[in-house]
Parts: sequence; structure tokens; C-alpha cells
Amino acid sequence: MLKIHRKRLFVLVTALFAGAATIAADDMDFSQLVQSTQKEKPQFAKRQQDLLAARYDLSNRPVAGVEMAGGKAVQGGVRVRLPNGVTWDQLAAMSPEEIQAKGLWPAGFYPLPHPHHEAGGMVFPKFAIDETRRQTGRDIARFDLDYDLPDHMLPKFPAPIFLTTRPDLGDVSKGQLVTTQNYWMLFKDALNPKQLDGLRLLLTPFPQQQFNATDDRRSLAPSLGVACFDCHANGHTNAATHTVGDIRPNEFRHRIDTPSLRGVNIQRLFGSQRALKTVEDFTEFEQRAAYFDGDPTTAAKKGVNTLNRADQVHAMAEFQELLDFPPAPKLTPLGRLDPKKATAAELRGEAIFHGKGQCAACHSGPYFTDNLMHNLRTERFFKPKMINGRFASADGPIKTFTLRGIKDSPPYLHDDRLMTLDDVVEFFNIVLGTGLTADEKKDLVAFLYTL
Repeated sequence: MLKIHRKRLFVLVTALFAGAATIAADDMDFSQLVQSTQKEKPQFAKRQQDLLAARYDLSNRPVAGVEMAGGKAVQGGVRVRLPNGVTWDQLAAMSPEEIQAKGLWPAGFYPLPHPHHEAGGMVFPKFAIDETRRQTGRDIARFDLDYDLPDHMLPKFPAPIFLTTRPDLGDVSKGQLVTTQNYWMLFKDALNPKQLDGLRLLLTPFPQQQFNATDDRRSLAPSLGVACFDCHANGHTNAATHTVGDIRPNEFRHRIDTPSLRGVNIQRLFGSQRALKTVEDFTEFEQRAAYFDGDPTTAAKKGVNTLNRADQVHAMAEFQELLDFPPAPKLTPLGRLDPKKATAAELRGEAIFHGKGQCAACHSGPYFTDNLMHNLRTERFFKPKMINGRFASADGPIKTFTLRGIKDSPPYLHDDRLMTLDDVVEFFNIVLGTGLTADEKKDLVAFLYTL
């Protein structure tokens, strides 16, 4: 009997030591991962900053008298750098074939790579990381890379929240970043119980590819994950970025611009290219697939959160559909400028928007979207090439985003490649061949600020 007990004890001790060795090996593997990626981090950060400096003027040059909802200054001026020896008017006069043959497509008009395109994954601006940590104790920083664009080029943080059901309240967030710590206090008297629970779920962190408890995560400590509103902060956007999960191979994956959720109730397509038909579809898709780069096996390993469609997803969608656009006091209920309130330049810009500029062909109606998808075929203007791990080629069809409140949502286009609305106007002047003059471009931008 004693011999049997000794044998069992030996087996148990051996198993314990084996388990300890496995844990130690795992710890060592994670430690090595942190060490190796942090060693590479400065190299890739410099690569990205060199690219940005070559493409753009990122200096802090706000537009006098123009602010986002909440008071942040709007950056102005064309920031995309021109190729040597050519002007914007000269470029606009050339055919796509000529621009391609001469290699004159401005560098800032090419797709913008992720801060480290080969690694990909969610990356948050430092101000979002700091405030989330301060309020909730959660850390959404990555040990392997940092966000790339300067704060003055990004949206107001935290952004104000306007509700379609209670416009009388103005900014319901009262200038705070809404988190699990304060949402009840801020919204308990403005929402019904179902909507409150939907907001709670939008603020609840769930495991994600880079933020989870496994040893291939990209957070130093095991993480609860990320919440929907970690990117769509206050139902708007903090310009957090990612790489789209439904394109392969990796070099063809687009950098993702986090769109605002304001005005979701009037939209009929969701996802820049996926054309999901309801916000419920999009909410469920994000949790099941986009959080894990479209890899169900990885999702199962890291802890996918399977939401219940009947109550959880529906409650989340119901709250999102209450998020309103910021006030636009110069617009009539039909989305046209009130001549008694608008300036001469803004009125001229509106005429260009609906006429020569061809903007209204896609951005129509009171909410400035046709709820369709369009392919700009920008590949007409350049030869495909690799840029910092991103293969620049055809973008394919992209949904028409609403332009209401557009000055609140820089940078622009689906991958952040355009820094200002002036850049957007120059881009479309060439892509659509509208032939706008310098004065017409200024007037068009002035109109866009009123939206």
C-alpha cells in the first residue's frame, strides 16, 4: 500500500513540475515576444513617420473661426504634398493616363498604410489610452506600436453626444468620455431600460485579436479586450485605426478609418465595403468576425463573445440609432442653406456642391448620402506599388458616407489618407475631373464647414 501511495505521489509531483515548466516556457515565450517587438518598434515607427512627412504637411494650422462641435479647432489648407514641378491646376488638366505615365499621382492620394501594416490590429491615440486607463483602469495601449497621426489632426475628444429623442439636452455626455463608470449617471434619465442596457454593452470590453488573455496578445497584461466605444468614442470616433478583416493577403488589407456613428438611423449600408444591411448585422459581425480578423479558430482560442441577437444586439442597435448629428444652424430642415444665415462664400459653395462640383451626385438629400456604393477607380491614376507593407492598387467600391457634421470627423476617406477637407476637394477635383478654380475650391470648403 505504501509503495502505491509513493508511486502516486511521484506521478503527481512529476506532473506539477511539468506544468510549472510549461508555464515558465509560456512566460518566456511571451517575454521574448515583447522584447523582440519592442526592439523593432522604433524602426517601424520611423518608417511610418518618414512616409507621413514625405506625403503631408502635418503642422498645426487651424482655420480661423471654424470649430468642431465641442470647440476643437478644425485644421485647414491642402496638406498633401505635390510632386515636384507641377501645380494642382496642371494636375487637374491632365488625363488619368498622363498622370499615371508621368508618375505624378500625389503621394498623399495613395492608400495610407496602417502604422505597422505587417502587424496590423487595433491601435488607439494616446489621449484615448490615457483617459480610458484613468477612468476604468483598463489599458488599451500596445507594447509593439503606437498611433501615428498627431492629435491636432484628429476629432474632438471626448466628442459631444446628441440624441435624436432628446435634442433639448444638447451634449448628453457633459464633456466626459462615456464609460462603464459613468454611463448610468449620465443617461439614466434620458434612456429607457433597454437603451441603457444597449449602451452598457457598447461600453463593455470583449476579447479581441490584440487585446485578450492569451500569450500572443499585444497588451502587456492580460486584457479584458476592447469595447465598441473604445473606437467609436461617445458614439462618434477618436480616429482609432485597424486593418480590415475580410481581405487577403495581408498587403491588400485596407487601413480602417473609424467612422462616426452619428446619424446611423438614416443609413442603410454598414461597413465601408461590406454593404451589411442593418446596424444589427454590423454589430454582430464586428463581435464575431472583425474583432478577430475573420478567423473563427483564433476567435475561439481568444474568447469570442457571441452576442444574443434577440436582446443584446437589438438593444445595442437601438441605442446607436439614437445618436444624432451635431446641430447645423445654417441648414434648413431639407438640408439647404438658409440665405438669411449663410455667407456669400457658403452660398456659392452650395451651388458648386450641387452643380459643377458633382458632389450631390452621391451626397444627396438632407443627410448628404445616397446610401449606395461607388467605385472611384483611382487606380487609373497610378501604377500599383508596395508602400510600407501595403500594396497600393484598386480600392474597389466604397459606401457613400454622410457628410452631415463632416468637419468633426478628420482624417478623411475610408483609410485616413486625406487630412483636411481642402485635401478632399483637391482629390475629387482630379478624380471626377470637375475643373474647379482656386476660388471655387475655397467656397466649396466653406460650404462643407456648415454641414
